[in-house]
Amino acid sequence: MGQALWRLPPRQQRQLQEELADRLADRGDGGGRHVLGKEQNGFIDLEMLPPELGITILSYLNATDLCLAGCVWQDLGSDEYLWQGLCKSTWGHCSIYNRRLPAGFSYRRLYLQLDEGCLSFNANAQEGISYFMSKGILVDHPTELAKFIFYTTRLHWKTLRIYLDERRDVLDELVTLHNFSNQFLPNALRDFFRHIHAPEERGEYLETLITKFSHRFCTCNPGLVRELGLSPDAVYVLCYSLILLSIDLTSPHVKNKMSKREFIRNTRRAAHNVSDDFVGHLYDNIYLIGHVAA
Repeated sequence: MGQALWRLPPRQQRQLQEELADRLADRGDGGGRHVLGKEQNGFIDLEMLPPELGITILSYLNATDLCLAGCVWQDLGSDEYLWQGLCKSTWGHCSIYNRRLPAGFSYRRLYLQLDEGCLSFNANAQEGISYFMSKGILVDHPTELAKFIFYTTRLHWKTLRIYLDERRDVLDELVTLHNFSNQFLPNALRDFFRHIHAPEERGEYLETLITKFSHRFCTCNPGLVRELGLSPDAVYVLCYSLILLSIDLTSPHVKNKMSKREFIRNTRRAAHNVSDDFVGHLYDNIYLIGHVAA
């Protein structure tokens, strides 16, 4: 069963078999090709390959398959480099990565702890964060918590939204991790709401998010601000206009869709310094690509 975990394309299988047979022949093992011949079903026994090649193959497995592989190829499946790669590709930042690791530290155990902590977070954010801290995975500092959130997709967006609403200090740090340089405003807003999901209803939290985004967007695009005469207040108005336009154009309940001319007229009433051409491009983006906060 274990050898069925990893199956290579036939052409690559033949190449690996030929390479291994040549290696065994060079060692004077005349039974090299005979050993390979036992693999009639086309599966490769990773223990017969050079260790670095076996590890490279296993690096394409996810955590579940790697655990299963470890039941068959114990040394390869438990390799620390494989589990370190899985940890850092799934959780790009943890405070523990930057510490001196204690004797007997295991990335495999760390992966299981991170997975357990995310499950706890998705059920109750405070319990999840407390779990990470109790295991020494995270430090209770807004910057560290923001980096952890920013570099993983394992936290459920609804729970995360509640947590960020309660921890505005973490939210502030999370906003500064975004780089909106040279991004068109609607695309930057989409990128922002992919990491920090907008609430379902208008209210104080949505206003806070848009305010923080507006200041960050202007900070990242000083040249654009000078060229178009933008300001955080103007960007704030444009963001609200984009959200309302997104709802208008995508909602099946709105029968009479806002025209481009109407959008330009309504937006220019609130943002006087913005040109008609720029506002028209905003409309085209929403019309062609869709909602900014979907």
